[in-house]
Amino acid sequence: MNNNVLAIDCGTQSLRALVFNETGCLMESAKIQYEPYNSPQPGWAEQDPEVFWESLVTACKKLKEKNPSLFNSIGGVGITSQRATMINVDINGFPLRPAVTWLDQRKAEDHVPWKSILYPVLKLGGLDKVLSRLYKDGKCNWIRQNQPEIWNKTHKYLQVSGFLNHRLTGEFRDSVASQIGHIPFNYKKMSWCGALEPASILFPVERDKLPQVVHPGDVIGTLCPKASELTGLARGIPVIACGSDKGCETLGMGVMDKNMASLSFGTTATVQTTSPSYYEAIPLMPPYPAPIPGHYNPEIEIFRGYWMITWFKNEFAHKEVETAEKKGIIVEAALDALLLQSPPGSMGLVVQPYWGPGLNHPDAKGAMIGFGDVHTKAHVYRAVIEGLAFALLEGVHTLEKKGKTRIERLAVSGGASQSDQICQISADVFNRPLVRGKTTETSGLGAAIVTASGVGIHASIQDAMKSMVSYDTHFEPDPHHASIYNELFSKVYLNIYNALKPLYRNIRDITGYPES
Repeated sequence: MNNNVLAIDCGTQSLRALVFNETGCLMESAKIQYEPYNSPQPGWAEQDPEVFWESLVTACKKLKEKNPSLFNSIGGVGITSQRATMINVDINGFPLRPAVTWLDQRKAEDHVPWKSILYPVLKLGGLDKVLSRLYKDGKCNWIRQNQPEIWNKTHKYLQVSGFLNHRLTGEFRDSVASQIGHIPFNYKKMSWCGALEPASILFPVERDKLPQVVHPGDVIGTLCPKASELTGLARGIPVIACGSDKGCETLGMGVMDKNMASLSFGTTATVQTTSPSYYEAIPLMPPYPAPIPGHYNPEIEIFRGYWMITWFKNEFAHKEVETAEKKGIIVEAALDALLLQSPPGSMGLVVQPYWGPGLNHPDAKGAMIGFGDVHTKAHVYRAVIEGLAFALLEGVHTLEKKGKTRIERLAVSGGASQSDQICQISADVFNRPLVRGKTTETSGLGAAIVTASGVGIHASIQDAMKSMVSYDTHFEPDPHHASIYNELFSKVYLNIYNALKPLYRNIRDITGYPES
C-alpha cells in the first residue's frame, strides 16, 4: 500500500504540490509562483485558469525530478484551493473567459427579482441594502448582464478546485466543502439550492451548470490518461474531494470542535472553529461546510488582514526588506526587531485594521488613533499587529457568544505566523495558549488528511488528523501584557468603530469611496 499522498494547494499567488506521509510529515514540495491577477479595468481581478493547470503540471514534474521513488509511491491526490474564484467552462472543460477571482471588485447592476414586490418589508427589516449588495457582488450576475454569450455557452460554473478536479479525472465533480462564494448553495443542508430558495434568486445559476458535489473524503474519480501523461502521476490514482484552503487550514491545525479555534494570519485574516451544529456568527453569513463531513466552519473574516504587513513594508520598511533578502529570511522575521523596540500597547497608539470594509462593518475605513511625538515606525508596526489581534479577538468573542462555548486555545497558521513576536503578541492579546503547527503548509496538510482518509491510509478523517497534526511551538500569554491589552481592547478598541462610524459615512458620501 502506498502511504504517501499528494496535496495540491492552489492559492492566489502560487500553487504548491506537497507530498505528505501517513504521519503528516512533509516529504517533498514544489512551488510555482504566478501573478495573482490581471486587471484589464480598475477594480477587476482576473486570472487565466490555464495558469492554475499549467502550474499543477509543472509542480508535479518538479516533484518527480526531485525524488522519483517518492513520487511513484503516491497513493492519492487531493485539491484545496482559494475560495470564491469562479471559472466558466465549456462541455470539454475549457475556459470560456478568465476566472473572476475573489479579489475582483466589479459590481452587477441591481436587479434583485423580488425587490420591487417586497421592497417595503425588506426596507423595514433593513434587508434591502444587504440583498442589493449581495446581488451586485455576484459575479455570475455580472457575466449574465455583460457577457450573455459567454453565459449561454457555459457548460459548468466551477470553483478552482472543480476545474482542477475535472482536468485530473474528466469528471465535473467537487467537494461540498469547496462551495464558497456567491453561488446558489444551501449551506445548512450542504447541497445546491432549490429553484425558489433565496440564494437561487440572488445567484441564478442554472442547476445543470453546477457540478455534482460529494462529501469530503469521497472519490472524485481516478487520474485520466491525459492527466497522467502530463503530470507523470500513475493512471488510476484516486482523486479525493477535500475542501477550501481556509477549511483545510483549520483541519490541518487540528481544530475539530468549538473549544479550539484556528487563526489564519494570511492576506485575509480569519478566525474559524469547527462545529457539528449550524449557526451564523454574523447574521445572513452562513458557516461554511467543513472538510469533516457533517460539520461546519463558523468564521469571522478581516478582509485585507495581514496584507497590512505588505502595506507596511512597502511604505515604511525598505531597510528591513533588504535585510531579510540578505539573510534569506522572511520579512516578518526581520520586522520582529521593530516589535522588540516598542512596548505592549504601542505607547497608546491603537489601530482599527479595516483597510477593507467587512460584512459586519460595511461603513468602516482604517483608523490609527493616539499619535504623539514619541511614536516611531516601530510603534506604528506594533500597533498594526496589535490592531489585527484585537479584530480577531472580537471575532473570537462573537464565535463564543453565537456558539455558546468557550474557546480554550488557539492554533495559528499563515505567513505571518512564522514570526515568533507576532505569535507572542497574539497569545497576550487573546490571553490564551497558542500553538503553531510543525509545518507552514497547513492548508496542504488538511487536504492530505482528508485524502489519507479517503484512500484508506487512516480509518477516518478524525483518526488521520490525530496521527498527522503536530505542533512545534507553544506560546503562553504574559499576564502583565494580557492585562494591558484587555484594558485597551475593552475601553478603547471596541468603541472606535461606533465613535467613527458617522465620520466614515461622511467620508464615503463626500469622496465616493468605498462604494456603498
